[in-house]
Amino acid sequence: MARKLSHQRVTYVLPPSDAPGGHRLGVNGLAIDSENPTLYSGGRDGVICSWDLDNPSLTSSSSEKRGPTKFRNQVQAHTHWINDLVLTRNNSALVSASSDTTVRLWRPQSETEDVPEIIGKHTDYVKALASPGGQSTWVASGGLDHKLYTWDLSGKGQILSIDACGRDNTAKGSIYALGAVSSVIASGGPESVVRVWDPKSGKLITKFVGHTSMVRDILINRDGDTIMTASSDQTVKVWSLTAGRCMHTLTMHNDSVWSLYSNHPQLSVFYSSDRSGLVAKTDTRNVSEYEQGTCVAALQEHEGVVKVVAAGDSIWTATPKSSINRWSDVDTTAEIDAPKERAGPSDSDTKSDKSPPKEKPTKIPYESLLLLSNTSTLPSSRIPEGVALRPAANGQPISPRSDLDDDLGLTIPAYSLPEETVEGQHGLIKYFLLNDRKRTLTQDSAGEVVLWDLLKCIPIKSFGKRHMDDVASEVNTNESVAHWCTIDIRTGKLSVILEPGRCFDAEIYADEADLEDHSQIREDQRLNLGKWVLRWLFAPLVDEQVTRDAEYRAEAVAKAEELAKSNAISAPVDIPSKSLAVPIPSDPFGRGHDSLTGPTSSGFGIGFATTPGSLTSPMLGHAPTSHNLGTSPGESSDYLMSHQSADVARSSMSDRSSDYFSSPKTHAPADTDKPLPTPGEQTPTPTQAPSEPDKEERKKGSSLFGKKFRMDFPKKLGRTSSEVKPQIQEEKVEEPEKSSIKEEKVFESNLSGLVERTHHEYEEFLSSNQGQELVSAIVPSNESETPVLDIPPRTVVFIQEESGDSVVASDIYRGTIENIGQDIEKLEKSMPLWLADLLLKNQMPFKEAVKLAFTLKPYDDSLPPVVKPDTVSINGTNNSRLNANRMLRAKKILAYVSERIEELANDPAQDAMKPEEYLELYCQHSLIPPNMTLATIRAQFWRSGGDMVLNYKCNGKKEMRLIGSEKDSDKAKATTEAHTNQQPLSQPGIPNGEDASTSLPSSNQSTTPSGSASVSNT
Repeated sequence: MARKLSHQRVTYVLPPSDAPGGHRLGVNGLAIDSENPTLYSGGRDGVICSWDLDNPSLTSSSSEKRGPTKFRNQVQAHTHWINDLVLTRNNSALVSASSDTTVRLWRPQSETEDVPEIIGKHTDYVKALASPGGQSTWVASGGLDHKLYTWDLSGKGQILSIDACGRDNTAKGSIYALGAVSSVIASGGPESVVRVWDPKSGKLITKFVGHTSMVRDILINRDGDTIMTASSDQTVKVWSLTAGRCMHTLTMHNDSVWSLYSNHPQLSVFYSSDRSGLVAKTDTRNVSEYEQGTCVAALQEHEGVVKVVAAGDSIWTATPKSSINRWSDVDTTAEIDAPKERAGPSDSDTKSDKSPPKEKPTKIPYESLLLLSNTSTLPSSRIPEGVALRPAANGQPISPRSDLDDDLGLTIPAYSLPEETVEGQHGLIKYFLLNDRKRTLTQDSAGEVVLWDLLKCIPIKSFGKRHMDDVASEVNTNESVAHWCTIDIRTGKLSVILEPGRCFDAEIYADEADLEDHSQIREDQRLNLGKWVLRWLFAPLVDEQVTRDAEYRAEAVAKAEELAKSNAISAPVDIPSKSLAVPIPSDPFGRGHDSLTGPTSSGFGIGFATTPGSLTSPMLGHAPTSHNLGTSPGESSDYLMSHQSADVARSSMSDRSSDYFSSPKTHAPADTDKPLPTPGEQTPTPTQAPSEPDKEERKKGSSLFGKKFRMDFPKKLGRTSSEVKPQIQEEKVEEPEKSSIKEEKVFESNLSGLVERTHHEYEEFLSSNQGQELVSAIVPSNESETPVLDIPPRTVVFIQEESGDSVVASDIYRGTIENIGQDIEKLEKSMPLWLADLLLKNQMPFKEAVKLAFTLKPYDDSLPPVVKPDTVSINGTNNSRLNANRMLRAKKILAYVSERIEELANDPAQDAMKPEEYLELYCQHSLIPPNMTLATIRAQFWRSGGDMVLNYKCNGKKEMRLIGSEKDSDKAKATTEAHTNQQPLSQPGIPNGEDASTSLPSSNQSTTPSGSASVSNT
């Protein structure tokens, strides 16, 4: 069976500044333990909290005064909303269901702080739970995957799987409500049908049809013969399993009924809550007809009540807010109070909204009574003598006291304010990612706006309660950086998700990174954001692996020496010196630099674009001059190549700008003073050449990114497609390596497999190279590539797996930075190979760099063009179109312009000025800052489709000696008048030559918008 496509990603959660002690988002689940006065709550923040209840009425009939509810502890049980909670195992275990598709079991009495164990898993959100009783060994769960499962509470997994739709093939088979006893399970959902199942066989017993909207909650009595359901059709129905029909339809609510609760064995006393915030208490004990029971509007919340529970003389309600309210219960056996006389708008109602009653009423307020159905009447036996009854709602004759009911039966709840509010915290509800992609703004439920650093994982500044858009306009920048992460605030905290396919896409320049130490940073060095933060999220693991690797190598060398001594008596055997396929680097530092060159810095050159809209192309590599130094650590090898003469420097278009300019493979420069180098001469030779094993490793599939920076020349220019060559290299290089490895030994695609493979390569090296030094293959990135980040130890790190089996990613590892060093064994199995390669080998997955196409033109023809405007390439396209890495800075384009139009000075001191100091670059007539990147120029100035047009001109701060100007000056001396339109001499150093009709300045240039561009001939 083929393995389903899946990939692993990394998520880290920035620690909030406040201490734990309540929910951050709305509360969806409540469960109460009356024996050990404890309230459990599950919220949309994925947290389960336990609260100590100082309520003597829970354990006895004492009327002692209640104390405040106290926070006990909490656990981050899930990574998504918790939708339901149930107590089981005699209240010693708490089961939670979540939108992260898992069912977890938490033992709150245990001292462990471990994440609750998973006892079940769906493929979609889990919406409902049901437990048959305290002694049961299983729990039922239902979700949006149309499945009903029963799970073993001992962790043995699935007991029963039921298709909730039964034989009916319907799209509305999701389960939103469950009820269970030992003999039956009932389920309901959007289909408006209640289905009853046998928990032993999983077979459908019967189904009840009668609701006209979604079934929201289900209760089953202890005997298993009565089922009560709540629905969005504003009714509560009572079904008889024996009779097989609906026995009663209760209509005391005027809005969608969301929750039911009862601790009575026969459901004779139950509570119901609706979307309007009303909680009703119904008592059908000691009545001959069910509809004649007492129903009281017990309380009124300001928002819909998602869950209601009751115990002793208190009621607890959960709403979309993070707080939990405790209310006084209503004694439904008490006498009904006489109705109050009607009056105009009085202060009494206002006062009742401001402060709770000082004493609990001993009678049921007449205005709080509700009719259970259209045929119900109020219990006359408990109404004081002489008080007329309220009229029924079914058109019965009006009573003499109808003036009390002119408000059309307006109900006043017994309580409008809670006795106590268990306060929650403020969770994040909104975010705005800034253009620099390393900072984000968040807004919490209280309206406070905070600026966060996604790399350091800390809050930078709080702006108080302000509109987020106003703050964003103040702190946002105009730069354009690629998206590298996804922000998630669904649990009320700031989570950053790193996908392997895009987390290495964003780079920033080190001089813009607010680093404390710039001593190891080179000019124009770039930092990869994903690589940077991952390196320090897993810093404890890297340190531990380096230590273990050193210990293993010492043991391996010792064993190899012992083996050599034991074989000393045998005849010596020559071991041929050959290039090993084992990646044992001879220069870890150089190796680390080389490994960085792959996906982020590749193609960082400007080249001729071959087709309109082309964004990517491989580049031809040459050595740069001092103007064009490498812009990332991966280009360190380019620094080792120096130019010997001006002719060499200008031998081709890319010789002085190889780091920025690349040429397509469809044409070659027309005017060169020497033949193109052969493939063997492609790459500059470093002063410290890597060992042969290192070269071999670059050919491996795990290091394919490295070949992007070797800057190879095509063997047949003008024939090989730019899109074909990388594929051919992969086929020729990767497949033999993989097949050869598999023939010997297969390694897992995780950290453990990487360590095993490294150990295996150590052994092969020692067996073939006796007496040679065994250099570590573990070469994490150095601090010049990934400067130290002091990430808070409480930062939570997840490794998650996404697959086609589930709608959300599954957690395969969870830990904090402070505990990662102790979780090595867990991480060895859960860490994917791409992440292990990055941390221990400093290797990133191969990915083509994004390039932008543009055209360079002189501003108002004040300077000569850098290419022939009428030259047509082999495939018929104008080669004046250029392309370059989106991160190329404007000053590098100016350096390129300087190389193409300006003569090299014999005295280097004369060229002390940098090109960006005397040249200017414009886009849409706007001056471009020297450090602005191509991506930012396009986003801020160009703002349209097609290729960008960039104009360059001199600002007059330097006298430029243009190419060919000396020969033009000699001709000018032989005449009496300076000629401004002369044919320039063909310069072998100018790629493609200059057109015969191109005018080169021979004397002072005309005035430009920014001043005179003084260009003199020497």
